[in-house]
Amino acid sequence: MIRRLPILPTIVVVAAAALMVGLGFWQIQRARWKEGLLARYANADRQPPIVWPTVPLRQDLLPLFRHATGVCLRPVGQRAVAGENRAGEPGYVHIVDCVTGAEGPGMSVEVGWSKNPNARVNWPGGPVSGVIAPDRRTAMRLVAGSAPTGLEPSAPPSLSAIPNNHRFYAVQWFAFAAIALLIYALAVRKRLKETPPPQ
Repeated sequence: MIRRLPILPTIVVVAAAALMVGLGFWQIQRARWKEGLLARYANADRQPPIVWPTVPLRQDLLPLFRHATGVCLRPVGQRAVAGENRAGEPGYVHIVDCVTGAEGPGMSVEVGWSKNPNARVNWPGGPVSGVIAPDRRTAMRLVAGSAPTGLEPSAPPSLSAIPNNHRFYAVQWFAFAAIALLIYALAVRKRLKETPPPQ
């Protein structure tokens, strides 16, 4: 008589492996999307400067890595985050949040870099130009091309700061599925060898 596979464990393992394979293909789709996004960002550097957007934009429409100009009417906040200067030295970049008009999303300006996170930022606002970079709090910020007294210019945004590990994650998910099926097959084989056939 043919020995049967355990039904419930087999269903669970096959379902888990199918889920992992599905996640692998999803990561491949994400990789293609990210590659297109990075190509768009790489092309942005060759585009003419734009005026800082005056209306909120969806995440996929942000003009990241574009040269832009804007006007900070009035600074309303300040923060410092880890960053580099143009020589690649680690330290802190100083970001000033601004009002740009009665309406609109406002503007965040990375005015410069220092080694001191509490450095005095003596910048009253006004016209500013630079390159648009991602920002975790406000989605995007303008990295100024020059710095006020007491600060150094920040490093411009770099595509290398945007990870694209999706293909690596896809390989991981496919490997997890294969390993799960292999381990289960070996376990079932061992169990069937140890279990005497019914008389």
